[in-house]
Amino acid sequence: MNGKKTFTIADVLERPVFRRAKLAAGEQGTSHRVGWVHVLEITNVTPFVSRHDLILTTGLWLTREEEERAEYMKQLIRSEASGLCVELGTSIHEIPPEILELAERHHFPVIVFEQPVRFVEITQDIHSLLINRHHELLKDLERFSRQLQQETLRSTDMSALLRVLHDYAARQVIYMSSIDTHRFVPSIQPDVADRIANFYANEVESSMTSDREGHLLFHLNESTAVLFQPVVCFGQVFSAVGMVLHGETPTEELSLLLDYTAKAAATLVLRTQFLEDRLLRNQNELIQDVLDGQLPSEEQAQTRMGLRLLSKGQYLFWAGIIEVEHQDKEASQVRKESINQDILVLLRSLLKKETLHNLLMMKGNQYYILCAKEELTLRSAAQMKKVLAHTVQYIQNYAAGQLDKVRIHAGFGKVRYRMTGAGRSFEEAYQVIEVARSVPAMIDRLFYDSIGIYQLLKAVPRTPFLQEFVQDHLGGLIVHDREHHMQLLDTLDAYFRCHGSKRDTAGILYIHRQTLYNRLDKINEIIGGNMADPDKRRCLEMALLAHRMLQAEK
Repeated sequence: MNGKKTFTIADVLERPVFRRAKLAAGEQGTSHRVGWVHVLEITNVTPFVSRHDLILTTGLWLTREEEERAEYMKQLIRSEASGLCVELGTSIHEIPPEILELAERHHFPVIVFEQPVRFVEITQDIHSLLINRHHELLKDLERFSRQLQQETLRSTDMSALLRVLHDYAARQVIYMSSIDTHRFVPSIQPDVADRIANFYANEVESSMTSDREGHLLFHLNESTAVLFQPVVCFGQVFSAVGMVLHGETPTEELSLLLDYTAKAAATLVLRTQFLEDRLLRNQNELIQDVLDGQLPSEEQAQTRMGLRLLSKGQYLFWAGIIEVEHQDKEASQVRKESINQDILVLLRSLLKKETLHNLLMMKGNQYYILCAKEELTLRSAAQMKKVLAHTVQYIQNYAAGQLDKVRIHAGFGKVRYRMTGAGRSFEEAYQVIEVARSVPAMIDRLFYDSIGIYQLLKAVPRTPFLQEFVQDHLGGLIVHDREHHMQLLDTLDAYFRCHGSKRDTAGILYIHRQTLYNRLDKINEIIGGNMADPDKRRCLEMALLAHRMLQAEK
């Protein structure tokens, strides 16, 4: 394939049927690609011309007014037709100078046959050539695809795929990755590699999204460009395969080679992540030791996690739990386990992309995560929090868009400065999930420090203390609501949320103020005191929160 090139206007002029033709204008456009040939005599050509079309005409349109003639040419140029062939002697005997000047200004080739020519011979000749070339291209691509497949079955060596691409394309091949080392085939000077890597990080990576189809072309300088194809796994771009072009435009062949290579690379990335998952099973033991509080010392714990011991400064440790809820009751266990495994691989890749030291353990439908990052600035904790929130959001979006009837819950405990204290963080993380599930107002909360008073409520033993506390302070109201349906609990809750404003309370409950007065009097009567009393109010507010939480958990 590396010996083939794009079929251009220059190649057209070499065909036997064009021996009697001459190039009248647009010599600098002879590198234009020719994709098909059309005969067009109408003046409104835009709807019928595609990019890279070579247009044949007897020039009937040239007999019209000057403005119409110019508009015809402009339509061809705007449509990115490859060129125009005009037969003289049938409709016209010469091409007006202003048309040739317009073509020359836009480097648009105009080919002239000074004697009548059979257009059918031209179309048959070029179409046969294009079809044969396309057939050869498909055969080459099939061979290329088979070779890529053989390499992916043979090993997980990304460089092997890149060498196959280099052999076919005969161009410098590069592989940029946010979770792996960059690769260049053939090898290049370190300073050049650094420049390309910096260019990719600063200019290219942010432009690559999983929903963007096709390749992206980026110019390193005036004469050198890189054609990139994203490598997409689980809807996430982790890397890209690129090809360096020197003073040339991308061709369909090169784009297809890149596309095939990117798909093969995605297969290797996924397999590598699955292999990593198998190789890192000792992480399960370490996380289990964290959960069981069986870490002999901080130094040993950090060493087992693979962290370098710091002489100055400290690490931030953040523990969390992500839980997969399979809402499809008819889904098989094999299907559920497959989904869980896919999410594990995605989660590991996302954390690796963010350069977070992490431990991961999958236990049933739950993933236990322990992340570590050196505290370099006062904002390190906030930055780490943002990364974790973004990671969870991506997985939730992936589940919502790609998986059927799967919901993701997540929670993270407080940041810790010692790994030996991370066990408590896992407990806090699960409390966040419980609160988010049971309290509608907390559904989007992700971190322990954001659930407020529920920290205290979750710390109180469920039986019998919390239930008894609710019964002591709200029992009479609960019984009265059950028997008389006066909505006293809702009224009390609204009254506290409106900071004791009777007008606002009546407004949000959509009741008359006199009705509210009657309810408040009834509440005071049942609770046996004045709810405006500060101590009484605090007890009632706490009891209301506890009651809502316990009811939702049922």
